[in-house]
Amino acid sequence: MLRRILRVLFASGGTCLASQAYAQAQLSDEIAAPGEIIVAGFHAEGAQIYECKADGNGKLAWQFREPIAALIIDGKTVGRHYGGPTWELADGSAVAGKLVAKSPGKTAKDIPWLKLSVASARGSGQLSGVTTIQRINTVGGVAEGLCDKAGSFQSVAYSSDYVFLKKDRP
Repeated sequence: MLRRILRVLFASGGTCLASQAYAQAQLSDEIAAPGEIIVAGFHAEGAQIYECKADGNGKLAWQFREPIAALIIDGKTVGRHYGGPTWELADGSAVAGKLVAKSPGKTAKDIPWLKLSVASARGSGQLSGVTTIQRINTVGGVAEGLCDKAGSFQSVAYSSDYVFLKKDRP
């Protein structure tokens, strides 16, 4: 499967990042996307934003609010990732995702790896036709510390790789 993915990437001029990310990632069955091919891959650098709010038991706890990150290829920003969750490229294409599955990050301080289905899309650029998004190779992003004032925010730096896939055959 990995050889097939890499062959498709190089044949289509896909990003080297996606092939490197996949080559280094050990995907769990939960977030694997059998029968799908890579359309694009981007490194992301940004922050996970948390808000101090009461949980279901009335205790204050850090609750995820939204991500904010730059999508990067070869050191250049080519898009952004923000609440929704949404990924938007400079070419005008964008996708919003809906969580399908997750698996733990490599350490307790790393946000989970995710598999998302595309809930909506716009534009006719590089992300058009994408059906699945994977967040892999996460570093950081987990809120820590005391949450003692409702309404306060915490911004936690993170990085990850986002891989965008589509069905191999319609």
